Amino acid sequence: MTEVMERQNTYLAAFERLERELAAAGTPALHRLRKAAAARFAELGFPGPRDEEWRFTPIAPLARIPFEPAPHDRMNGSCSFRIPPLPKGVIVCRLSEAMHKHAALIEQHLARYADWKKHPFVALNTAFVCDGVFVYVPRGIVLEEPLFLDFHAGKDDDGRVWHYRSLVLLGENSQVTLVDNYSGPMECTYFSNAVTEIVVGPGAIVDHYKLQREGDRAFHLAVMQVQIGRAANFSSHAITQGGQWVRNEINAVFENEGGECTLNGLYQANGEQLVDNHTLIDHAHPHCASHELYKGILDGKARGVFNGKIYVRQDAQRTDAKQTNQTLLLSDDATINTKPQLEIYADDVKCTHGATVGQLDAESLFYLRSRGVGLAEARSLLTYAFANDIVSRIKVASVREELERSLLQAHHLPAVDAGEEDA
Repeated sequence: MTEVMERQNTYLAAFERLERELAAAGTPALHRLRKAAAARFAELGFPGPRDEEWRFTPIAPLARIPFEPAPHDRMNGSCSFRIPPLPKGVIVCRLSEAMHKHAALIEQHLARYADWKKHPFVALNTAFVCDGVFVYVPRGIVLEEPLFLDFHAGKDDDGRVWHYRSLVLLGENSQVTLVDNYSGPMECTYFSNAVTEIVVGPGAIVDHYKLQREGDRAFHLAVMQVQIGRAANFSSHAITQGGQWVRNEINAVFENEGGECTLNGLYQANGEQLVDNHTLIDHAHPHCASHELYKGILDGKARGVFNGKIYVRQDAQRTDAKQTNQTLLLSDDATINTKPQLEIYADDVKCTHGATVGQLDAESLFYLRSRGVGLAEARSLLTYAFANDIVSRIKVASVREELERSLLQAHHLPAVDAGEEDA
């Protein structure tokens, strides 16, 4: 406990240094927000084993390391954009730039959705917010090509923490595809603490992809808060392939009728990796639909956690919600704690949920072996097919093809030539 308190004080001391450095920068509202968030983090502290939401995800491996914040003036190097030519009115820029040029818009939305008053790591991120990513798509604008947002730690970031922050706003009937890519060196121990807030306006469409491929010594904690407007559509595909300690949280709230939300995920872990996925879909209004499919592949002594909740409020009649978690255990030492949940207070709904945990299907293995396929190759083929069920749903061709190649390589399978695939 003393060690954890010391680490908490390390973050608070770093915050005081940051405030002195940024005394002349930012708006008064931003300074007040940071100070309030830092005070709230001091009150909340790190979550402990008695916290139900963290029961299977020990915080000690993260809390015992005295991570120092990465220099705020280096955010330009750690976060970059790959964007097509943008229509007039669309904004994709650094959050620090938007704070000056679009202060009223930022203050109206920043830290209004991800709950820093309840979540200690959101509070910590908010205390250190000084830069990040801002995306604004006005009413009626449809972006045909995806926006790629890259977050990358460097070789000199050993022992550092990056507090990444993203704010995405979509106007009525607009549309965007976002690809968030988190990466970093294999040899460094660092911490990515990311918070993303997405507001999907009425009739708008967001197709979101998160690729987490950080080094095997990295810590990664990400919270995404999504507000879904009337008849809006939000979909997310979260791919986790790296990190020694990873926790992904996605919270989606239907703010009006007729919305649709899809949450898909694929997580792969081996060695002694820990991967935790927490999701919450809040059906606060009627006539909304949600679909959720998370698949995990665990090998070695890896540990997985899936905690998914579908919450249907009393007025949310005609809700249609489906949730599934499937986990493949390739080792006797791998473990998964899965907890799909339905909390329903309405009576006119269609809601299902379920979880399956097991090893490779014996009959499928026998079928392949009986046709001359070796045991190792048969196992690889079945594992690849299990994972590719998620990857094949990705609409961005370059992302899908890259993931397919990495899966084939990881399972020692020959790459498929583009010509053969078309044939």
